[in-house]
Amino acid sequence: MANVKVFNMQGAAVGEIALSDEVFGVEPHVPAMHAVVRAYMNAQRQGTQSALTRTEVRGGGRKIYRQKGTGNARHHGRRAPQFTHGGVVFAPKPRDYRISVPRKVRRLAMKSALSSKVAEQEIIVVDNITLAEADAKTKNIVKMLKALGADKKALIVTKDVEPMVVRAANNIEDVKTTFVGSLNVVDILNCDKFIISQDAVKLVEEVYAE
Repeated sequence: MANVKVFNMQGAAVGEIALSDEVFGVEPHVPAMHAVVRAYMNAQRQGTQSALTRTEVRGGGRKIYRQKGTGNARHHGRRAPQFTHGGVVFAPKPRDYRISVPRKVRRLAMKSALSSKVAEQEIIVVDNITLAEADAKTKNIVKMLKALGADKKALIVTKDVEPMVVRAANNIEDVKTTFVGSLNVVDILNCDKFIISQDAVKLVEEVYAE
């Protein structure tokens, strides 16, 4: 098991925690992470693109000139793709871009992403990430990030939804908040510092340990 330090929101070390090798100590499986990231990005696409083919463009019913004797190529309507205002060849049509990824691959990708953060020493465990309503201010989250050395892209993960933490972090550039139930591989890989509360670590281990 890998042991990492536990900090408080002021940046002081208050103990250690042993991370499960089943979740935080696996060999990162790049193809699994790639498949999940691709599926996630595809799911963000609306798939509403559409263009008209030559059969759908309005007009072009009359033959533009006689078949023979002009020296030009033989054409019927002016809505062929080579003409201005003509139809589109292989026009894009509405479609669903979503792809299915097996559950085992999704779980492996999640473990791989978490393990990569441990291997690269980009995980920061905090004993408790909460804010009272009176303290739900951006400056308090900024102070915490500065104390923890998270001056770049950061992902803050709590066990459950923490509305005050979300409110305080909303206006900080390159800082994202989430909770264990909505944690995904893309957000983990996209951050430079993975900040997670101690109780969230235990819940992640319960969910993904097999």
